[in-house]
Amino acid sequence: MKKELSLLQLTIIGIVGAVGTGVLFSAAGMAGDAGPASVISWIIGGLMYASVGYTYVELSRTWPEAGGPTRYSLYTHGRFTNLINAFNDLIWYLFIPPVEALAVVEGLNFLFPTLIAASGAPTLLGAVLGVILLMFFIPFNYFGVRAFGKSTSIFGIIKLVFYLLVGFGIIAIFFNAKNFFGYSGGFAPFGAAGLFLAIPLAMFAYGGIRVVPDYAEEVKNKNILPKAIGYTVLGQTLIYILFSMALIGGITWGVNGLPAAGNWVGVGQIVGNPFIILSNALHNSVLLVLVLIVGIIGPFVTGYVYIGGGSRILFAMGRSKIMNNIVTDITRHSIPYWSIIIFAIVGAIVAFIAAPLPSIYGLITDAVVGGYLGFAVNPVALIVSRRQNSVEHRYKFANIIAPIAFISAALIAFWSGWPSVPYAVLILTIALIIFAIAFKVKEHFINSLWYIFFIAFILLMTYIGDVGALSILNFYVATVVVVLVAGIIFFPWGVYSGLKKPFIMK
Repeated sequence: MKKELSLLQLTIIGIVGAVGTGVLFSAAGMAGDAGPASVISWIIGGLMYASVGYTYVELSRTWPEAGGPTRYSLYTHGRFTNLINAFNDLIWYLFIPPVEALAVVEGLNFLFPTLIAASGAPTLLGAVLGVILLMFFIPFNYFGVRAFGKSTSIFGIIKLVFYLLVGFGIIAIFFNAKNFFGYSGGFAPFGAAGLFLAIPLAMFAYGGIRVVPDYAEEVKNKNILPKAIGYTVLGQTLIYILFSMALIGGITWGVNGLPAAGNWVGVGQIVGNPFIILSNALHNSVLLVLVLIVGIIGPFVTGYVYIGGGSRILFAMGRSKIMNNIVTDITRHSIPYWSIIIFAIVGAIVAFIAAPLPSIYGLITDAVVGGYLGFAVNPVALIVSRRQNSVEHRYKFANIIAPIAFISAALIAFWSGWPSVPYAVLILTIALIIFAIAFKVKEHFINSLWYIFFIAFILLMTYIGDVGALSILNFYVATVVVVLVAGIIFFPWGVYSGLKKPFIMK
């Protein structure tokens, strides 16, 4: 692949790849879980995700490959762990472009109100439009990474300008400090539990950091990767805090269908883009136009960025021989064209089948929990790669940050709750059975047991914990159990399950 991306381009790809549907929709959902304290949830989420991102810094410089995070576990734990990790990553990526396409449809519904049903799910017409939008994602990725970098920089900067105008505009004109402290329960009406339960919604928004190492093979200088990862995490966090404060401070209670004063649960139940609804309720036409632009352009840019990132995942899986070789074909533009086309077509099918059915539409967002389970592998892979003496450059504090990142990934998955985790695990299990048989993946099964049991443990905890079906353990006890078991048992087990030497495919 051609090495064309600069630090600025890679950073913009990371930020605009993240700032899409998550910041628009998660802000309201998080307020429903935590009230005004959801601002703190964004900050904690940023710190947790920064620990995960830190593990990519060393690994991406050591193995600067397309779809790199989907390959690191191959070197450290072999084929079977890599199979599980790869499909967790693929599930995450596969379902995001349909979500973003349908979010664009949600924005257009204000202008064409036949696209979204009363349930909040797209109509058949909305689903067809979602499919068309997914096909429009392909050209942005087809003509080479140089064109992709330039177009994303232009659209990304325009997108970020509009986002900042909306966030600061709402705060400047409609901010009401009483919304933060003046109602029943004050700043944290649902206590610390609500604050933590809101974090998984933030994690959906923070996913853009993962895109940066996916393009590691196409950067001009791999030494820019650490800076791009750091700038991406910082940029995302600041924008999310801005939008969280804008939504909470800008709510005009009881106006045009908005919930009654202090009803934070009602804020979380708003159907549709909450910023469009808020702007319409405030009767500010300029702000409404800006929010509509953000609601349409924002998810569109994120969608085509994730088509590019997802195609690198398929490309990496083809290199690891757990996907057909066709996905590794490269065009004269030096991009994996079949990976892009296949990824977009599958995403279009998912969008069309899922959109008219609210239960399946919910399954799309639940399925991204697979990405959270995928995050857990790389902190372990980092320590194993150090034990193998395969890292090119050792950064400070990695031995401390890696277990923190692993525990963070475990908590993010656990806090996602029931039935999100079982949905993701079910999809993962079906994919593993099919592809393990099809590609005869059985090597290094013993080295993958820690990961298999870790996923089973998270599944069990979401079933018996306060976020699960049985609620046997209260939220705080269950959280402590996850922290202790993940940190004391599964992280060391994963490290000691690593290979002594890097496994290289022949």
